[in-house]
Amino acid sequence: MAAVFGTVAVVLVLLIVAGAALFLRLYADSQRRLDAAVLAVRQERDRTDAHAAALRRYEVTFASIHGRGELGEQVLVETARSLGLREGLHFTVQTDVGGGGSVRPDMLLLVGDGRRVPVDAKMSVACWIEAVETDDADERLDALRVHVRNIRSRATELAGKGYQRWADAIYGTVMFVPSDAAVVAALDADPDLLRWLLDRRVFVCGPTGFAVIASAALLAASERVLVADIEAVRGHASAAHRAAEGAVDAVNVSSTHLQRFLQARRRELDSLTQFTSAVGPLSDAAGSPTPVASVRRSEEVIVNGSAGPRELPAAPAELPEELSVELADSEPPF
Repeated sequence: MAAVFGTVAVVLVLLIVAGAALFLRLYADSQRRLDAAVLAVRQERDRTDAHAAALRRYEVTFASIHGRGELGEQVLVETARSLGLREGLHFTVQTDVGGGGSVRPDMLLLVGDGRRVPVDAKMSVACWIEAVETDDADERLDALRVHVRNIRSRATELAGKGYQRWADAIYGTVMFVPSDAAVVAALDADPDLLRWLLDRRVFVCGPTGFAVIASAALLAASERVLVADIEAVRGHASAAHRAAEGAVDAVNVSSTHLQRFLQARRRELDSLTQFTSAVGPLSDAAGSPTPVASVRRSEEVIVNGSAGPRELPAAPAELPEELSVELADSEPPF
């Protein structure tokens, strides 16, 4: 009986020890999970605080026209670069077109022949975002009305700046809105908005419309470069043609002078031969021991280090047509 109680006691002790070990393990595991949950909550809180701070900065930025201009200009430049346009070649940013520093459109598209298209990107879409996010129909309508009023107000400011006086490619200003949906929503909310904008030479467009305008500017710039290259090649060809004409004229003049020299030389030799023939009888009558030297029709030239006779070329029976014209127009040098 004692052995049975002893065995039971040992079993109970072992069960208690196993339960305690299991409890400690469960406690440690739950504590680890609790710490992980606390860390995750802390990280989420930090992330929420960061988002709230970014949202506050976003609201402060959009509260000023300068901040809206920076954000809109960034979207505008990225859109232009994604279309293949290069800054300095196809467009410029914040260029002073008036000379006093007060007329600086966000972007100028270069379309050739010194013509430029001003683009403004300071239009805010905050009210349109509110209209999209709300579920109340009245609030959405009110937000869209405010959005239309903002577009009209910004268009009035652009019309007053008079960008077209310095950038007159389209005699107006392109007002860039970062979202096509915002443009469509404004036009749907106010059917007279488009005509009102066109009367003030303000062309509102989203990224899609700006892509069309930028592609046209890229095509115009490429055509301008091709025309410049063609004109340069044409200029080089004209210079080469003039140089070839000069070389041909110089060769013709040299040939003319050579022919004149040979003809004069042959006339001298003929006259000397006639004179020698006439003096021959006198020499015979005088009984001169030495006859008159004969006229030499060849001249000694050095050819490859040795002297040898070379006959003078015979005068051509008929000069070329261009040489005959030059001979008729000029006086002989002899």
